[in-house]
Amino acid sequence: MSTPTTLAGLATGTWQLDPTRSSVEFEVPSVYGLMSVKGQFDRYEGRLDLSARPAVALTIEADSVNTDNGRRDEHLRTAAFFDVANHPHVRFDADAADLDGGTLKVRGLLYAAGGHAPVEADADVTQVGDEFEIEAAALVDQRELGMTWNVLGVIRAPTKLIVRGRLVPA
Repeated sequence: MSTPTTLAGLATGTWQLDPTRSSVEFEVPSVYGLMSVKGQFDRYEGRLDLSARPAVALTIEADSVNTDNGRRDEHLRTAAFFDVANHPHVRFDADAADLDGGTLKVRGLLYAAGGHAPVEADADVTQVGDEFEIEAAALVDQRELGMTWNVLGVIRAPTKLIVRGRLVPA
């Protein structure tokens, strides 16, 4: 179990997500709330530096969306959702990040498809040797990003965003 003393190292220096030991995932309630569509993004980079602004920055290549359904993934890349032709990146920038015990509390904006939405998340942080494991989940209303395609009301809000990973020195 990490203590505030062992997590003090997170407050200094610059850290980055190790993509080989991390994931950026999402869950969208659908089919009238009876099931969820789950997916991930395969290409991204994340940085944490509590002395910088933004303190947390996550940049995702929107065309790397992967739900294990090629037809759905192509639809998600269109203007109805991520509009990757005009907006190739999804980005989260935290304007506030505070370490409170083993929890990193972040608040910022998520930018996607030409829109933006506020996001708040509490990330559990655990020190593992000279690195840190992090797991954060947040809810965002995808309609605030302009993602309003919804034939017969099969897609629900909010979308759950999940970041799990290993932070290593940058």
